[in-house]
Amino acid sequence: MDLALRPYRSVLYIPGSKDRALDKARTLTVDAIIFDLEDAVAPGEKVSARDTLAAALAQGGYGRRTRIVRINGLETEWGEADAKAADAMDCDAILLPKVESTAQLDALARLTDKPLWAMMETPAGILNAQAIGAHPRLMGMVMGTNDLAKELSARFRADRLPMMSALGHCLLAAKATDCVIVDGVYNAFKDDAGLAEECHQGRDMGFDGKTLIHPAQLETANAAFAPTEAEVELARRQIEAYEAAEKEGQGVAVVDGKIVENLHVATAKSTLAKAEAIAALSE
Repeated sequence: MDLALRPYRSVLYIPGSKDRALDKARTLTVDAIIFDLEDAVAPGEKVSARDTLAAALAQGGYGRRTRIVRINGLETEWGEADAKAADAMDCDAILLPKVESTAQLDALARLTDKPLWAMMETPAGILNAQAIGAHPRLMGMVMGTNDLAKELSARFRADRLPMMSALGHCLLAAKATDCVIVDGVYNAFKDDAGLAEECHQGRDMGFDGKTLIHPAQLETANAAFAPTEAEVELARRQIEAYEAAEKEGQGVAVVDGKIVENLHVATAKSTLAKAEAIAALSE
């Protein structure tokens, strides 16, 4: 399956230095995994983590889950070696932290042929999101809301009002350039109700999924970002009604008292494609 067409409902961070976590990830109902060599790995373990992660990926067992390796920034002492090591790993993409310009992506692109992802977590990065999203090698964006909140000196609010302009700006950039975009983490991993609320907010905004910090969050994210049975059933009826109207020379159809035009059909087909991709991943 094409990387861009895979589901990204749940994107779980896994430390690249922890054998037990790397092994457990093979059994989780997660759409994508960010194998982390950056924040989740202590400075003294960063070099050895490359070998630990490379061995786990070489062993395989991650099925159809998208495998993304987050390296340290290229400006750090570990970044370039991380990039070269990740290029040789059996992974699908490389994630660069704190991307603020296309020049940073150009530098990473010179070190690897793999698809690139960008962490959007600084004010400069948010302001340059349109150019970053248009980079020819970029496949996805990840919102780094914890770092962004720190940079903004923002207070935590359940409605995420301080984050809205940044989230919306990156969403526009991603959608304009056909990039995957996943929402930031929810830190209170034991607060299922709060997580569900934030997941539904992100889904309503248009995010493809949510980054997660704990396996306990998977079920909630997977449910929130998947089409519901009602949405799938409505999509099928909209397509059928529109096709029937077309055969009769009509440009619109009516379903449940609402007009259905070609733009609604495009959305309906996207809904069905997402449901099929989720089913394929589950197999």
